[in-house]
Amino acid sequence: MRKITVNLTGRSYDILIGPGLIGRVGDVLAPLAPTSIHIVCTDVVAPLYAAAVEQACRAVAPTHLCTIADGEGIKDLSTVSVIIDALVRGRADRRSVLVALGGGVVGDIAGFAAAVYMRGIRFVQVPTTLLAQVDSSVGGKTGVNHPLGKNLIGAFHQPSAVVSDTDVLRTLPEREISAGLAEIIKHGLLADRVYFETCVAALPRLRALDADALAHAIGGSCEIKASVVGRDERENGERALLNLGHTFGHAIESLTGYTRWLHGEAVGCGLCLAADLSARLSMIGSDAHEVIVAAVAEAGLPTRIAGLSRKAAFDSMRTDKKALAGRIDFVLLERIGQAVRRQVDDALVEATLSDGGFI
Repeated sequence: MRKITVNLTGRSYDILIGPGLIGRVGDVLAPLAPTSIHIVCTDVVAPLYAAAVEQACRAVAPTHLCTIADGEGIKDLSTVSVIIDALVRGRADRRSVLVALGGGVVGDIAGFAAAVYMRGIRFVQVPTTLLAQVDSSVGGKTGVNHPLGKNLIGAFHQPSAVVSDTDVLRTLPEREISAGLAEIIKHGLLADRVYFETCVAALPRLRALDADALAHAIGGSCEIKASVVGRDERENGERALLNLGHTFGHAIESLTGYTRWLHGEAVGCGLCLAADLSARLSMIGSDAHEVIVAAVAEAGLPTRIAGLSRKAAFDSMRTDKKALAGRIDFVLLERIGQAVRRQVDDALVEATLSDGGFI
């Protein structure tokens, strides 16, 4: 097992990575001395892992299970209400702990419910997708979507621990593995060229779920994100760089109704668009742009999108929570391994969108 610590004053926590950790969730919860434990998972994850996690939790405290539907389409306030109703019925109090068992959607929704129930109770992330293990379970961003934009309703609420069992990744379809690889590529692009190049070289092994390659990639991404979050927990500066590819990606998700593309697929395409825009600004060369597009394609991710409106994309990006006074704040690349924030002339953005398949 590998342990990575997210260092926050008075609220530091550990990320545990390794095989067979699902059955050891109780060992993580016991030191928290919860009065009750409330597991939230989807109807897809429940048949796979709910029984094992419930058994581990029942050895620690009275345990309740709340099952919700699956998919990005349920990431809204109505689902938060379902979880809060379950917490009330289960008589959760301020010493209770919520366990988010599932992918990034479950982690975001359950974490937000934990943030607002009784003005905040503790929660533990048990991510079951590669994307959640390398990114969304770490850092305390919780929230839900609004019809006009992704993650516009939310709160910063750090977990008490993250438990990432690498064995569960073997139950994922190939598409979900590729979606997680988008965030691994992103972390290397924005912070560590060597990590990026190592992970790109290992893409065939990662897609084949090679244990050693996965351990290196997951641990490396968590280290990068933990370091950034430790320096800028609430995204007042450096943490915004973790949104590389996301301004474009969130627009794609919003315009397709959060149903056609997985989050990682939209981010993968967004990375290609960000690289294109960086090249148009002469921040990176065409060779670096081509390397990035090739890496995204090798990961099994889309590099372009067809048929979406450029105007609608602009409107969506202007409602993005990173926009300032209606001006879009892009995360771009000075080179592979270093990202910066820029506001860019609309004409250049439009050219990037056009070449990326927008109409």
